Amino acid sequence: MQAEKDATTELTQALAGAWQTGHTTSARPWGGALADAAAAYGVQDALAQAMGWFAAGPVRHWKSGGPNRQAVLTHAPLPPAGVRTSPAVYSDMQFHTIGIEAEIALRLGQAVSPAQAVALMPDAAGSLVDAMAVSIEIVDSRWTEGGDAPALLRLADLQSHGALVLGEWVPYAMRDWAAQRCVARIGTREPVLRTGTHPLGDPAWLLPTWLRHLTRSGQTVPAGTVVTTGSWVGLLPAQRGEVVVAEFEGVGSASLTL
Repeated sequence: MQAEKDATTELTQALAGAWQTGHTTSARPWGGALADAAAAYGVQDALAQAMGWFAAGPVRHWKSGGPNRQAVLTHAPLPPAGVRTSPAVYSDMQFHTIGIEAEIALRLGQAVSPAQAVALMPDAAGSLVDAMAVSIEIVDSRWTEGGDAPALLRLADLQSHGALVLGEWVPYAMRDWAAQRCVARIGTREPVLRTGTHPLGDPAWLLPTWLRHLTRSGQTVPAGTVVTTGSWVGLLPAQRGEVVVAEFEGVGSASLTL
């Protein structure tokens, strides 16, 4: 047990060092350091504390999602320095291998208690949301191996989060998500067009699982907390200097410059 605790502490220190220096570190020494997802979430919490990301208050922005409704969803808190309003510029931040995801973010219109989270069903989850916005996540990794690092190590590293841009908030309303059109533009390349390609079918479907994760230690989730809910375009490569634009018909748009 002590050896496992020591390994987790050293892993946290390795990730914190990578965040602080802007350099990547190899995942190879840590391949067996995490027994399960709970251990990976423990590293997320320890890393946030070591970095002082949320010393001023609770986490206000999260990412959550999974490849389909049968998969185990994963969640990560987002450091506030990387969360910006569209149009955003990221020339001041260090990235390694950049990926882009076009998403819909949801904002809670009320506080959610542990009891409410436990009782919440997907078909009622939208009632907790007051607004939605187009979002663009910059995906990046502190592991040298990037997406080839073990899944638990990627989860510990905030599920490979780099930064998040939020477009204009609009009132949340139920939509025909199966007919929702999304366009992603990166630099001068051909636009990527998708229709109805959210991996869970409905961005709000993940809210019960996400809120149970946030309230698992008895905390109430504050009103105004934001979650970005998964990519409609997969993971698209991008380079420094490129302008990225995501547009969702009927919802809005967001843009950033790398």
